[in-house]
This record gives sequence, structure tokens and C-alpha cells, in this order.
Amino acid sequence: MSQSKIESVTSKPVDELSASEAESALRDLAGLLADANRAYHTADDPIITDADYDLLKRYNSAVEARFPDLRRKDSPSDQIGSAPSEAFGKVRHQVRMLSLSNAFDEEDVTEFDTRIRRFLSLPDDVALRYTAEPKIDGLSLSLRYENGRLVQAATRGDGETGENVTANALTIDDIPERLEGAPEVLEVRGEVYMSHSDFAALNQRQEASGGKAFANPRNAAAGSLRQLDASVTESRPLRFFAYAWGEITEPLAETQSAAIDRLQSLGFQTNPLTKVCDGPEALMQAHAEIETLRAELPYDIDGVVYKVDDLGLQARLGFRSTTPRWAIAHKFSAKLAWTRLERIELQVGRTGALSPVARLAPVTVGGVVVSNATLHNEDYIAGRDSKGNEIREGRDIREGDWVQVYRAGDVIPKIADVDLSKRSTDSEPYVFPDICPECGSPAIREPGDAVRRCTGGLICPAQAIEKLKHFVGRSAFDIDGLGAKQIEMFYADDQLPVREPADIFTLAKRDASNVSKLENREGFGKTSVKNLFQSIEDKRRIPFQRVLFSLGIRHVGEAAAGLVAAHFHRWEDLAAAMTAAEIGEGPVWTDLLDVDGIGAVMATSLISAFQNPAERASIDRLIAELDVVPMERPDLGDSPIAGKTLVFTGTLEQMSRAEAKARAEALGAKVAGSVSAKTDLLVAGPGAGSKAKKAAELGVEVIDEAGWLTLIGAT
Repeated sequence: MSQSKIESVTSKPVDELSASEAESALRDLAGLLADANRAYHTADDPIITDADYDLLKRYNSAVEARFPDLRRKDSPSDQIGSAPSEAFGKVRHQVRMLSLSNAFDEEDVTEFDTRIRRFLSLPDDVALRYTAEPKIDGLSLSLRYENGRLVQAATRGDGETGENVTANALTIDDIPERLEGAPEVLEVRGEVYMSHSDFAALNQRQEASGGKAFANPRNAAAGSLRQLDASVTESRPLRFFAYAWGEITEPLAETQSAAIDRLQSLGFQTNPLTKVCDGPEALMQAHAEIETLRAELPYDIDGVVYKVDDLGLQARLGFRSTTPRWAIAHKFSAKLAWTRLERIELQVGRTGALSPVARLAPVTVGGVVVSNATLHNEDYIAGRDSKGNEIREGRDIREGDWVQVYRAGDVIPKIADVDLSKRSTDSEPYVFPDICPECGSPAIREPGDAVRRCTGGLICPAQAIEKLKHFVGRSAFDIDGLGAKQIEMFYADDQLPVREPADIFTLAKRDASNVSKLENREGFGKTSVKNLFQSIEDKRRIPFQRVLFSLGIRHVGEAAAGLVAAHFHRWEDLAAAMTAAEIGEGPVWTDLLDVDGIGAVMATSLISAFQNPAERASIDRLIAELDVVPMERPDLGDSPIAGKTLVFTGTLEQMSRAEAKARAEALGAKVAGSVSAKTDLLVAGPGAGSKAKKAAELGVEVIDEAGWLTLIGAT
């Protein structure tokens, strides 16, 4: 995986991304990180450094934090690992093995504490304890004990299904085969790792025997655990720290810290640096202490994990789709270096955004060689922010400048400052172009937008190619054998061109009648062409939400596509509604805005896409080639609020608004922000005002918080 590709995907500051740019970035990041995960976890042959891996994950997390509605189901920030290898038996985790969201500075840690207090409705003067433990850089492992005997060990895999490595786990000295006094079923979770000294000795043995040296201790631990021959694993010096649990028939304790002590008493190694902290200030102090010890520890760590100590509160806080609300990983700090900015290049994205990238004389920053850095946008280059205020005391950035580069928390490198004393006397300010470098169309910067965009649309090859890459991405059509490289080839092909999505599904038919067959071209053969055409054929039947996401409509990311699909259920109903819709008014507009998570900007973008004649024609040509599977309503059994639309208003005293919303959605209800004729139930706490009045006018049922708790069985 090239450094330039990594840099190009994350070449713009998160706070200046538009929703469509964020969507594109998240798609590309998911692809890059999935490739890296497969190479590392499945092939044990890394294609990316640990630092670059963390860099991509941090940028992804930052984008998701700013655009939560665009969060992907395959979010890299919430997943570690990849689909389990076919070489091992598969194990389905009874309790999903989730990942953690990240923090990178004091503000993130304070916000973590604030979010928890807000969710639980805890005032600032109520004590809230956490545990802080080193984040081990190893391989996650689940150990299932039944009646005190180890019956199964499994890797994380994709979080739902892992690899059965029981025989290998039994060779690790830190993993007991039997337990005394354990619950009937106890699934212990922790990290397999390798110490620095053992890693060095292993690599010496590998080289002496003509084997391949491992890149780092984490890769060595992963490769050693995933051996098909358990005797090979036994010869490797693996260690294990226990820090959590999955399925369990009875609680280990009432707190996280006491549960860790219980695991230690059962015979597991637990990290001695784990400590209990009262509040975010104590967490920051623990982080600083552990970071100071980092270089002296005999194993690799890349941060500190914070968890709410009270297990009862953990249960109340629950989980997001792929991360717990009650835990976070706080990564370590930034690095700086100076180097020469050799040139400034522009990249054109799927939505036409012109993103400047600094090409640098290679320099090591935080142990990683950096040759590219984001320049954000034309304002940043000119030495001002989006409001016209000076940054860097007004110093602009020019080609040939000596610049300071930093990597904050291992994220994409950025240029922090310029050394004017080393600037050449014949240096000239960089002039940001007002035409697209790819198609020559005007590049316009709309009022209030920090980004200049190409207006070429469908005639701009850069935009068209990026849209097609998005279309075949993993969370969209995910067509085997049709990746970025093949898209670029087909787009430029004169005999079998692919210029829009529908063209993909006519490839086989066109190839059959073409004199120059695809199988005779470089990079293809009979088998690969047959497999490609079959992969395309297999994707003709595809879920509604994936089709909508694949179109790359601005502001309509994967999460938003899911919301729209859940609301309309059938593609035909969406298409009809969009044809009849009026932006800013009318029943369809009101209906869209009643969906929690869909705002005016997203609704406008969706309607505009379907009502643009050229874009609609392209969409209709695609749909004619597909069998779009409707989104089914979930089976929620006897949930009293399944399928109903709820609105919360006033002050809730027993649970926060966020917790109430999460509980309602988990039971199959839709939570809207305003009362309308479609509202089934209004939950009104003290202070309810206009919403309660409107509910009364419309005859909507109104209950208080006590009634709500009784309704959902929470009393």
C-alpha cells in the first residue's frame, strides 16, 4: 500500500470536510484498512506500518465523530481484524467482541466523561470512577471455559465470527487449562502478545533458519497464534493478559477493577499497571504516568484504555453499533519534524472537491517516514482560517518552503508552521487555481464553503472515476475482481467502456459481441473474465440500502441510506416519492424530515439527485439491470412500541433523553424530533411546552416518564 494513497485519502482537515467528502473519505478508509487487516490477520504479511494503520484509523474516527450519521457498518475505527481464515474452523462469538473508540487529547477524555454523565443524567458532583490500563499492542483472544475447563479459544475475527485456535492457545503458559471456583460458563478475553526480548530472539532464529523475520512483536504474536501446526505455536514465546469477559453465567464482581482481581485469583495474568481513577483528571495523570513508563515496558503499548468501573453503569450505558459507550482508548501524543516542501499538488475527489497535498522531502516523524502532508484548503495555504482570521501569524505556505510537520496521535501528517528565514528570495505565493486540473471546468467556491469544487460533474473524469470506485466499494456493490485499478482501465477503454454504473451490468453482453475479447487483454484470461462476469451477475440482486449508498449522493452516507431504506422499504416507493417531492415544502419533504437523522441538507441532496434529469436517467438505467431487495421490517416480537413513532419532550428524571431514545429504538420504535399527525406517542417530562400543546391539538397520546418506564418494562 503506497504512502501516497494513504496521504491522498486523508489530505484534508476533518473540520473542513463537507458531508459528501466525509462519506467518500470513510469509504476509502474502510477499503484501505480492510486490505491492511486481511494482509495482517489472514495472510500474516503486513502491507502497512503500525503507525500508518493507526494514522488511518484516527482520521476515520475523527470523521465519524464530526459526521455520526455517516458512520459505516464496517467502520474501521470500531473493528480490529478481518474475516476469519478458511484455514481454521469458525467460531461464532455468543457475545460480540467489540473494539473501542479513540481519544487523543485531554479534551477528548473530558468529553468522554461528559457524554457518560449526560447519558446517565449524573451531575458533576456525583463521583464517577474509572479504571485505566495499558492498551496492549497484540492480538485479541477469547477463551471459553465450561465447568472450569477450557473448551474453546477463538480470535476476534470480524467481531462476530473468529477462528478456532484452541489447540494453539493451550500451548501458551499464561492460559490455564482448568480453573477452580469459576462460573459454570466463563468467557475470558484478553490480548496475546510477545515481549521485546522474546521478539528479538525469535527473529534471530527465523533469520538463522532462513525464515521470514516479523515486522514487529504484534505481527509476530498474530502469526504465531495462527499456525495450523500447534507445535509451531508452542515453540513461540507467547504471553497473555486478561482484561475482560464475554458470555458468563454469573457476575465476577460488581466493578471492573474487582472483576479483574477475580480473574487474577483464577490464575490469569492481568496488567499490574491497571488502576482505579476518580474522574478525567486522574485518568490524564494515569495516562501520563504510563506514557512515561512506555519505553521501559517489556512489551508494546500504544495508549491507555479507560472503562467505567461500576458494572451496573456499564450495563445501563450499553453499546453503540460496534463500540461500548463505557470505554475508550486514549492514544499517545504528537511528533514534530522540519523538512522541505517540494511542491503542491491538487487532487479532485468524487464530489469535485479540489484538495491540496504537500509533497515533502522524506522525513521521519514519530518513527515513520513522511513524504506527504495535508494542506487542507486554499485559506490554510494563504495563512488564514475559513473566517478570514490569521493563522501562523499570517505566514503563507509556498513551494520550496522549510515547513514543520506534525503527526498528532499518529494521524495524517499536517504542516504546522513555516520558517521564513529559510525562504528563497525568489519565492512566490501559491495561486490556487480556479479551474479543474482534470477537466478544465471552472472550480467554484460557494459562499460559506471552505472547499473549491470542479463544476464539470459527469464530464470530469476524476469525479466520474471516483464515483465508480465508490459504487464498487465494499459497503456498496462489492464486486469481486472489479476494484479501483479495473475501474480506471474500463473507464479509459474505447471498446468496452464503463462510464456509469449501469455499464458494469452490460459488460458481459457487450464483450460477447465485441471483436476484441476481454480475455485477450493484459491482466485477464478466460478464468478471470468468467469469474468477473459471474461476480457481476451475483450482485444483480442486492439490498435497497446498498443500492442507495452506492450512488454516492452527496450527504447520503451508509447510515443515512439505511435510514431512508428503513423508511420507504421499497425502491419503487422511494423513487415515486422523490419524483413528487418539493424541496422545502409539501408532504414528502415533511415526511423525510420526520425521520430522526435526516435533516434539510440531506433531504435536499436526495431530492436534487433524483430530480436531476441526467442523474435520474443514469439511476433508472442502473435499476433496470437490478433486482432491488426491499428492506424488511425487523421482527421485534411483542414489543409494545414496535413500529410506532415517539417524541420525547421536557425533562426526564430517571434516564437521560439519549438513553430513552436508545431504548426506544432498540424496541423497534422511531424517534422523531417534532410532533406531527404521524406521532403515536409523546413522552412528556416536566417543562413540556409547545410539543405537548401540539400533541393535544392532534389527539396524540401523551404519557409521563413513569408511564414510559412501565410501558417498556423498566420499572
